[in-house]
Amino acid sequence: MQNLLLRKYLLLTMVACVLIFDVGSAARADTEQEGLAVTSDNGMIRNWFTMVSKIQAEQPHWVTPLVTVTPRLEQEFRYDQLWKSSAGNHNLNSYGGGKGIELIPLQNTEIILGIPPYQTRNTPKGTDGFADESLLFKYRLLSANEENGNYILTAFLGLTLPTGSDHNTADHVVTTPTLAFGKGWGNFDIQGTLGVQIPDNGSAPKGDGTPVVSNTTFQYRILKYASPELEFNYTYWPNGERAHINQLYITPGIVLGKFPLWKRLGLTVGAGYQTAVTENPLYNHNVIMTVRLPF
Repeated sequence: MQNLLLRKYLLLTMVACVLIFDVGSAARADTEQEGLAVTSDNGMIRNWFTMVSKIQAEQPHWVTPLVTVTPRLEQEFRYDQLWKSSAGNHNLNSYGGGKGIELIPLQNTEIILGIPPYQTRNTPKGTDGFADESLLFKYRLLSANEENGNYILTAFLGLTLPTGSDHNTADHVVTTPTLAFGKGWGNFDIQGTLGVQIPDNGSAPKGDGTPVVSNTTFQYRILKYASPELEFNYTYWPNGERAHINQLYITPGIVLGKFPLWKRLGLTVGAGYQTAVTENPLYNHNVIMTVRLPF
């Protein structure tokens, strides 16, 4: 299983590299949209990138937060690094954070192909390994760019598959329907999500339950590239093993970008510090770093 996941990781990374480097050949010149050039060669890729630019021009141009999944449709390769700490000096490092390739294949639609993160622990020993595979489908219901209302409403459907190693898997298929929203006023915006995680053992008394998950981000753009933010990451378990437990994290952070690199290719980076403010959290603190290559 570990070898299979490693091969999948490498394959998806190679696909991302091919798409990114195709940006150069598909982004040179007869048609110009949003300052990006498009060539007559590689017609299929050219048409695809033209469609993506048009779709993204119809929505706000905020920066994707650190934790909250943006309601905006994005196209990028993303890598997150997490350093979680819990009571008793238990530490977990997540390489990749479950992120991966984000693509806009059709009008109003995005798919995210997650790359299973590799997780390490300081204790207990021998529990390192790949975590579960995650997939996300987005469908944009309403949107208006900054000149026409500055808002967006999007439906998500997430799926997590129990492909991880022992100690790194939920052992169950988890489906997560979510509604995501955002509204902006000048340089200030609010982005949020509200969803429910439904594992295939959610109704069992000692199962994972069906937690309600809400994330809300307050963000302000400074100058052109800096977006400091404050996130509230909330979970409530109405049933299951953690029935009636609330969990709230506050996450101050900053996201910088998008910095232009080459043609359509850009760079966005960010960092934040997540702290639990309620009792019995799954972990106490989390240092988050993110690197993204939008294209």
